[in-house]
Amino acid sequence: MKDFARLYAELDTSTSSNAKLAAMQTYFAQAAPQDAAWAVYFLAGGHPRQLVPVRILRDLAVERSGLAPWLFEECYQAVGDLAETISLVLPENPDTSDDGLAEWIERKLLPLRGETPEYLARQLPALWAQLDRPGLMLCIKLITGSFRVGVSKLLVTRALAAMAGLDSKRVAQRLVGYTDLANRPDAARYLQLIAPESSEEHARRGGQPYPFFLAHALSQPPEQFEALLGPPEGWQAEWKWDGIRAQAVRRDGRLWIWSRGEELVTERFPELGGLLRGLPDGTVIDGEIVVWKDTPGSPSVQPFALLQQRIGRKRLDKKVLEDAPVAMLAYDLLEWQGEDWRNRPQSQRRERLEQVVAGCADPVLRLSPVLTADDWADLARQREASRRLGVEGMMLKARDALYGVGRTKDMGVWWKWKVDPFSVDAVLIYAQRGQGRRASLYSDYTFAVWDGPSGSGQRSLVPFAKAYSGLTDEEMRQVDIIVRKTTVEKFGPVSSVTPSLVFELGFEGIALSRRHKSGIAVRFPRMLRWRQDKHVDEADDLATLQNLLT
Repeated sequence: MKDFARLYAELDTSTSSNAKLAAMQTYFAQAAPQDAAWAVYFLAGGHPRQLVPVRILRDLAVERSGLAPWLFEECYQAVGDLAETISLVLPENPDTSDDGLAEWIERKLLPLRGETPEYLARQLPALWAQLDRPGLMLCIKLITGSFRVGVSKLLVTRALAAMAGLDSKRVAQRLVGYTDLANRPDAARYLQLIAPESSEEHARRGGQPYPFFLAHALSQPPEQFEALLGPPEGWQAEWKWDGIRAQAVRRDGRLWIWSRGEELVTERFPELGGLLRGLPDGTVIDGEIVVWKDTPGSPSVQPFALLQQRIGRKRLDKKVLEDAPVAMLAYDLLEWQGEDWRNRPQSQRRERLEQVVAGCADPVLRLSPVLTADDWADLARQREASRRLGVEGMMLKARDALYGVGRTKDMGVWWKWKVDPFSVDAVLIYAQRGQGRRASLYSDYTFAVWDGPSGSGQRSLVPFAKAYSGLTDEEMRQVDIIVRKTTVEKFGPVSSVTPSLVFELGFEGIALSRRHKSGIAVRFPRMLRWRQDKHVDEADDLATLQNLLT
């Protein structure tokens, strides 16, 4: 635990990728395999469920620190991070524990889940007393499931590959699915990550998927495509579907469905179970899970909001399955007859994919159609139908591209040519301090639109979206000053402000919602620009949002 806390501190305070890479290499070279196994899990993005309710942690911190509850809350608001706040307000102890990370996780922390408040009130202080300030902060982050540090999974992959003398693509392949909650990290799994390459490795992979190949954003106007990309004949164009990216893995007489987030979601989509009979062993297909309804006169692919509602259900009853039936739109073939096809050209993979889908008896697997066009201008005209068809734009895939790992260009390239986002002008009405380096700034905002048009008499602002990205650091500092000057009331960490600021908000999707006061839910809202040229009265109203639904 002591060594991992030291590594966390190094990673958290450094802005140099090379320094972070070196720190991780040093740690992995010295750590016991069982400790390194958990370190990889956390650094690569693994998040176990919260072990102890936050309320209990706060109450214990207040009691042990001797602070009044209001003063602890003020400290928390100033620091912006619960784990760091608790580590700062409690008396500092020397680090007296020689137990490694695995011992702490498996024997001391995981057993806390589900225990009574009385037991936790006895056990937690005893654990905390064994740790110094950095170790205590790390411990609480692990307890709350809020462990975050500024390293990417790619950087972890590079560190392991460099330490073990392996190709980073091989390590990336082995890491797929490593952070799934169903698989607890252990020494054996870690040693498999860094083991020498074996000719038998592919045959022993079971249900493990491949690393996903990701696209780069294409924002240039179509008039520049010829110079940038060459003629359209060199590219495969498809719709960019608005669903859940997934891989269907058919091996060893079984079927596994993996999301792009490397979660095993087979049980969440029972309709896809027919692929167990429809696909031969040794087949892996990359595609998109969407809600699909064969409704005459309307697009078959339904809005993502319907799929999102289904995902949020704990139990998939008959009504849910009938209201939101899913299909998988296949757009790439990664494995065929047990052979890895990723190093074959896009055009060859597509040709075989068409044959595989045609031979699948289950209609739940559908082929993502390839679009044809005379030139880039023709393709741009077709793209204008994206909103009507319920898609996000187009994908452009080089016909000679191999299937890479992550968002790289060394094996070819995919471009995502998305349509411009929806946008409205909205009013900032609530603000909250951020976290991390933004802990001292009001950087998280709630926005509203009017409930009636201008000139319609008395009207009110109705909240409909929250956003925290899109402003420059300087703009955020200016907004922070205005928020502090115009705060009229506080609700815990949230400040209610006098409406005075208008922002153009962009978002990817919009849908009706019973859970929101506005009756509207938007997807991925962010600030496009600060409309200092607009008065609050000129902001948009609910009718503007409702018109975007059509």
